[in-house]
Order: sequence, then C-alpha cells, then structure tokens
Amino acid sequence: MAHLDLEEQEQLDQLKHFWKQYGGLISWALIVLVAVYAGWNGWQYWQRKQAVQATALYEEVERIAGSGDAARLDRALGDMKDKFGGTVQAQQAALLVAAVHVAAGRSDAARAPLQWVAEHGSDEGYKALARLRLAGLLLDAKSYDEALKQLSGSFPAEFEALVADRRGDIYLAQGKKAEAGAEYQKAWQGLGEGNNYRRVVDVKLASLGLTPGAGEKK
Repeated sequence: MAHLDLEEQEQLDQLKHFWKQYGGLISWALIVLVAVYAGWNGWQYWQRKQAVQATALYEEVERIAGSGDAARLDRALGDMKDKFGGTVQAQQAALLVAAVHVAAGRSDAARAPLQWVAEHGSDEGYKALARLRLAGLLLDAKSYDEALKQLSGSFPAEFEALVADRRGDIYLAQGKKAEAGAEYQKAWQGLGEGNNYRRVVDVKLASLGLTPGAGEKK
C-alpha cells in the first residue's frame, strides 16, 4: 500500500472528520431526494393512467349520447364523476350530457351536470361555461334571481362580455330595461370589433333604442 504523505494524511483526516459530523445528514438528504424523485415519477405515471382511462370512459359517454338513452347517459356520467371526477374529461362529459338533455327538451335534467361542473370543476373555463349555460336554463325557467346568482362572482376575462350579455337578458326579462341596456353596452365593448356575436348585441341595443358604445337613447 502506498505510503501517504503528511498533506494527504491531513486531507484524509479532515474528510473523515467532516463525514463523521455531517455524513448522517447527507445520507438522509439523499434518501429524501430519492424518495421525492420516485414519488414524482409515480405521480406522473398515475396522472397519465388516469387520463387514459378517463378518455376511454368519455368516449363511452359520447357513444351513449348518440343512442338517446337518458338513463344510461346519466349512469355513465355518474360513473365517470365517481372514478375520474378530478379530470378535464369528466367536466367535458358533464357539459356534453347537459347539452344532450337540452337538445332533447330535458332542461331540468341538464341542470345537475352543469351545477356539478360549476361547483367542482378544476378548469376555470369549463366552470365559467357551465355557469353561463346554467344561467340560461334558469332564465328560461323564469328563475331570475337564481340565474343572476350564477353570474355573480369572478369569471375569466374572456367570459366577461358574455356574462354581461346574459345578465342583460335576465334584466330585460324582468322588465329592467335600463339595467339591461347597461349590461349590453358592457358586452358590446368587451366583445371587440372582430367578434361576430357583437352583431347580436347590436340588435339587442337597438331594440332598447340605444346606440352601441354610447349608452344613450337615440
């Protein structure tokens, strides 16, 4: 064995001293890092697996939607909410089921899936869409106060104009023309020049005798 010189022996002694003092801490830190890395990989795998399974079940909901079987459709959605309630696919499925019910004239049945997305959805865009559609159903049912409640609180910026427009519809149905006009003006300004829906708001403002963007009667 090669004989160590004094400098090498001193360095070795320092290393031994350092490891004796901090070796346990370093070992635990490495164990924690390995555990975190393994946990992260496991989480990623679980997320991918959930997404694949949720997509398959969403496709099943789509197939049932085409059959017109309302009972099977609701059961499939319930199954999806139970198993994959936190996924985007579950929110998409609920919106699809609600749309199928509305198209079939089952507006009351459409409320529950929309309410579920509005209350439990993880995607702010889907939650906003559900609240808007639910407010529309409540408006049709003349439940004006409940409809306005769905439009209270914050919305993503890209939905604000549509919320104002829907709020204007509710006020108009209540006979509150001044409030309706103010909301339509907000919607008109928020939609921007290139938005085709702005023409619809133009008509609504004109029916109230208002000039778009001015907020004053002609």
